[in-house]
Amino acid sequence: MGLREQFTEAMKASLKAGDAATTSTIRMILAELKKVEIEARPKGIDKVEDGEIVAMLRKMVKSRRESIELYRQGNRQDLVDKEAAEIAVIERFLPAEMDEAALEAAVRAAVAETGAASVKDMGRVMAALKAKHGGALDLAKAGPKVRAALAG
Repeated sequence: MGLREQFTEAMKASLKAGDAATTSTIRMILAELKKVEIEARPKGIDKVEDGEIVAMLRKMVKSRRESIELYRQGNRQDLVDKEAAEIAVIERFLPAEMDEAALEAAVRAAVAETGAASVKDMGRVMAALKAKHGGALDLAKAGPKVRAALAG
Protein backbone atom coordinates (compact mmCIF):
# COMPACT_ATOMS: atom_id res chain seq x y z
CA MET A 1 0.00 0.00 0.00
CA GLY A 2 1.40 3.39 -1.02
CA LEU A 3 1.60 6.37 1.28
CA ARG A 4 -1.43 8.07 -0.29
CA GLU A 5 -3.57 5.02 0.50
CA GLN A 6 -2.16 4.93 4.03
CA PHE A 7 -3.14 8.58 4.51
CA THR A 8 -6.67 7.83 3.28
CA GLU A 9 -7.08 4.79 5.55
CA ALA A 10 -5.69 6.65 8.56
CA MET A 11 -8.02 9.58 7.86
CA LYS A 12 -11.04 7.26 7.75
CA ALA A 13 -9.98 5.53 10.97
CA SER A 14 -9.39 8.80 12.83
CA LEU A 15 -12.73 10.21 11.68
CA LYS A 16 -14.56 7.07 12.84
CA ALA A 17 -12.72 7.14 16.17
CA GLY A 18 -13.42 10.84 16.66
CA ASP A 19 -9.70 11.55 17.08
CA ALA A 20 -9.61 15.25 16.23
CA ALA A 21 -5.85 15.67 16.74
CA THR A 22 -4.95 12.83 14.37
CA THR A 23 -7.51 13.97 11.80
CA SER A 24 -6.11 17.50 11.92
CA THR A 25 -2.53 16.27 11.47
CA ILE A 26 -3.44 14.02 8.54
CA ARG A 27 -5.28 16.91 6.90
CA MET A 28 -2.13 18.99 7.37
CA ILE A 29 -0.08 16.22 5.70
CA LEU A 30 -2.53 16.07 2.78
CA ALA A 31 -2.41 19.86 2.37
CA GLU A 32 1.39 19.79 2.31
CA LEU A 33 1.30 16.94 -0.22
CA LYS A 34 -1.03 18.96 -2.43
CA LYS A 35 1.39 21.90 -2.23
CA VAL A 36 4.35 19.69 -3.17
CA GLU A 37 2.44 18.26 -6.13
CA ILE A 38 1.44 21.72 -7.35
CA GLU A 39 5.10 22.79 -7.16
CA ALA A 40 6.08 19.71 -9.21
CA ARG A 41 3.61 20.37 -12.03
CA PRO A 42 5.93 22.66 -14.05
CA LYS A 43 8.36 19.72 -14.19
CA GLY A 44 5.64 17.60 -15.78
CA ILE A 45 4.98 15.53 -12.66
CA ASP A 46 1.33 14.97 -11.73
CA LYS A 47 1.87 12.78 -8.68
CA VAL A 48 5.11 12.75 -6.73
CA GLU A 49 6.72 9.43 -5.84
CA ASP A 50 6.68 7.95 -2.34
CA GLY A 51 10.34 8.95 -1.91
CA GLU A 52 9.38 12.60 -2.32
CA ILE A 53 6.53 12.15 0.12
CA VAL A 54 8.90 10.64 2.68
CA ALA A 55 11.24 13.62 2.26
CA MET A 56 8.26 15.96 2.76
CA LEU A 57 7.26 14.10 5.95
CA ARG A 58 10.83 14.27 7.28
CA LYS A 59 10.86 18.02 6.64
CA MET A 60 7.57 18.36 8.53
CA VAL A 61 9.00 16.44 11.51
CA LYS A 62 12.17 18.54 11.49
CA SER A 63 10.13 21.74 11.46
CA ARG A 64 8.07 20.58 14.42
CA ARG A 65 11.17 19.58 16.40
CA GLU A 66 12.58 23.06 15.86
CA SER A 67 9.27 24.55 17.00
CA ILE A 68 9.32 22.40 20.13
CA GLU A 69 12.70 23.85 21.11
CA LEU A 70 11.38 27.39 20.68
CA TYR A 71 8.20 26.62 22.63
CA ARG A 72 10.27 25.10 25.46
CA GLN A 73 12.32 28.27 25.65
CA GLY A 74 9.09 30.26 25.84
CA ASN A 75 7.60 27.98 28.55
CA ARG A 76 4.67 26.97 26.32
CA GLN A 77 4.17 23.34 27.33
CA ASP A 78 0.73 23.24 25.69
CA LEU A 79 2.28 23.97 22.29
CA VAL A 80 5.15 21.54 22.95
CA ASP A 81 2.59 18.79 23.58
CA LYS A 82 0.64 19.68 20.42
CA GLU A 83 3.77 19.58 18.24
CA ALA A 84 4.91 16.31 19.83
CA ALA A 85 1.51 14.75 19.10
CA GLU A 86 1.78 15.87 15.46
CA ILE A 87 5.26 14.35 15.22
CA ALA A 88 3.92 11.04 16.54
CA VAL A 89 1.22 10.97 13.84
CA ILE A 90 3.61 11.94 11.03
CA GLU A 91 6.20 9.36 12.10
CA ARG A 92 3.60 6.58 11.73
CA PHE A 93 3.96 7.01 7.97
CA LEU A 94 7.76 7.16 7.87
CA PRO A 95 9.88 4.07 7.27
CA ALA A 96 12.16 3.06 10.12
CA GLU A 97 15.44 4.96 10.02
CA MET A 98 18.79 3.23 9.94
CA ASP A 99 20.60 2.94 13.25
CA GLU A 100 24.12 4.39 13.62
CA ALA A 101 25.96 1.15 12.84
CA ALA A 102 23.90 0.49 9.70
CA LEU A 103 24.37 4.09 8.57
CA GLU A 104 28.14 3.89 8.99
CA ALA A 105 28.24 0.57 7.11
CA ALA A 106 26.14 2.05 4.30
CA VAL A 107 28.45 5.08 4.07
CA ARG A 108 31.55 2.86 3.89
CA ALA A 109 29.90 0.71 1.21
CA ALA A 110 28.85 3.77 -0.84
CA VAL A 111 32.35 5.28 -0.62
CA ALA A 112 33.87 2.01 -1.82
CA GLU A 113 31.20 1.54 -4.50
CA THR A 114 31.67 5.00 -6.00
CA GLY A 115 35.45 5.00 -5.67
CA ALA A 116 35.31 8.35 -3.88
CA ALA A 117 38.68 9.62 -2.77
CA SER A 118 38.10 13.14 -1.41
CA VAL A 119 35.43 15.50 -0.15
CA LYS A 120 34.98 16.65 -3.76
CA ASP A 121 33.27 13.30 -4.40
CA MET A 122 30.73 13.79 -1.62
CA GLY A 123 27.86 14.47 -4.03
CA ARG A 124 28.37 11.15 -5.81
CA VAL A 125 28.44 9.26 -2.50
CA MET A 126 25.30 11.02 -1.23
CA ALA A 127 23.49 10.27 -4.51
CA ALA A 128 24.46 6.60 -4.26
CA LEU A 129 23.24 6.46 -0.65
CA LYS A 130 19.94 8.08 -1.55
CA ALA A 131 19.39 5.78 -4.51
CA LYS A 132 20.17 2.64 -2.56
CA HIS A 133 18.58 3.38 0.80
CA GLY A 134 15.92 6.00 0.00
CA GLY A 135 13.44 6.55 2.82
CA ALA A 136 15.38 4.65 5.47
CA LEU A 137 18.19 7.18 5.24
CA ASP A 138 18.23 10.59 6.89
CA LEU A 139 20.50 12.63 4.62
CA ALA A 140 21.09 15.20 7.36
CA LYS A 141 22.71 12.50 9.50
CA ALA A 142 24.50 10.86 6.57
CA GLY A 143 26.21 14.06 5.35
CA PRO A 144 28.62 14.50 8.28
CA LYS A 145 29.45 10.78 8.25
CA VAL A 146 30.23 10.88 4.52
CA ARG A 147 32.37 13.98 5.00
CA ALA A 148 34.27 12.30 7.85
CA ALA A 149 34.79 9.11 5.83
CA LEU A 150 36.15 11.07 2.86
CA ALA A 151 38.32 13.40 4.93
CA GLY A 152 39.99 10.68 6.96
